[in-house]
Amino acid sequence: MRVHFCNAAYGVLDYLAWPVGMLVVAPIALRHLGASRFGVWMVANAALTIGSIVASGFGDANIRSVAVARGAGDRAAMVRAVRGTMGIHLMLGVVVAGAAWMLAPLAAAHIASASPALQTACSWSLRIAALLMLVRAVETVCVSTQRAFERYGAAVAASVAGRLLALAGAAVAPLADRGVVAVMVAAAIFTCASLGVQLLQLGRLLGPNSLRPSFDRNATRMLLGFGIFTWTQAVSGVVFAQADRLLTGIYFGAAAVAAYALCAQIAQPIYGIAASGLHFLFPYVSSRAKAGSLFEVRHSILLTFGANLLIVAFASGILFLWGGRLLAAWVGPLIAQAGAPVLPLLVWSTAAQGLSITGAYTLLALGHVRWVTFLSLAGGVAMLIAAPFLMRIHGIQGMAIARLFYGPCTLLVYVPLAALLFGTSNPRPNNVAPAVYEEAAR
Repeated sequence: MRVHFCNAAYGVLDYLAWPVGMLVVAPIALRHLGASRFGVWMVANAALTIGSIVASGFGDANIRSVAVARGAGDRAAMVRAVRGTMGIHLMLGVVVAGAAWMLAPLAAAHIASASPALQTACSWSLRIAALLMLVRAVETVCVSTQRAFERYGAAVAASVAGRLLALAGAAVAPLADRGVVAVMVAAAIFTCASLGVQLLQLGRLLGPNSLRPSFDRNATRMLLGFGIFTWTQAVSGVVFAQADRLLTGIYFGAAAVAAYALCAQIAQPIYGIAASGLHFLFPYVSSRAKAGSLFEVRHSILLTFGANLLIVAFASGILFLWGGRLLAAWVGPLIAQAGAPVLPLLVWSTAAQGLSITGAYTLLALGHVRWVTFLSLAGGVAMLIAAPFLMRIHGIQGMAIARLFYGPCTLLVYVPLAALLFGTSNPRPNNVAPAVYEEAAR
């Protein structure tokens, strides 16, 4: 139990390190960079986040493959999975980074059209972000492998240190009268150093051979069979997370987007803390569940659901009671007043999504990834279909009501999970080859 608490704490630390660090650094960077260059830095970070998700969506597939092989005591299969993931992520990283590099000048021309100097800085900042997309893709292989071994401390330490040092560079570089490109260069140096440490850790864990990418037929088929769904889920999550802001802007303008986006951001930790803190359940169940019985892990799953419920209830309660005051203290009373009718609805939707974490991780660990992906996509599509109709009737509040289609839909993961935990049989996941599934069960 102590190991689970430690892993949960490291998961939450990994989630909170960047936003908390940003809260500290952002005022310093804004003061010394100026609004325009600070905006370029924000755009580069947003591009890096999106590109990294697209380039590294097979991390969960690596966690499950390594954890299952670890449970079976098959070291060779672990190495094949890691090398296969390294090959896939390198290929995706090169494609995504190359596309971002080529599009950077075009994007900069639109983002910073008023100033040629700022346009040049924006272009180079976006190109450095493009290179970091490839670095993040490789880093995900290291982090996911450590997590598959339930070594969350080792997985988090180097990556958190790299991100915090990058933020420190964002605070120090402007003080030395350096521009936004210098900030991005500092981020690149610290991120690459962090990757070097993680590659050394991976080499010690599974041997130097694990660092070489490969496309072993069976390992790659397993990774693609599972990972294509988790990749789809990750990419669609980014799209759906931004779609409500886009629709709000189209219908009601920039001022409404600000109020809505800030309310969504203050509600997001309900899901984020639960997802990061309970992630240990995924490799734990993957390495211990048997094909014929879930008796060994059923108790752990139920305990985790209890913790999930407490986390979501506590975080939601804080926002229901003091969310308006927190928003007013953060961004001022005018935006807090505009967001007052929206925030409770977003809290309900995000709480429902956060409560689905235990079910989603358990189904992923058991190989039933299609259920999780399908329900996530269904919720997002239902939100997009309902939003225009609801916004015409209820205004900006209609977008928040439409979000209620997304969160509760993800709770349906507990329907197949209940059948697995308490049913008379446990069907094989239809995306995993039966022979491989049976081998993992032995």
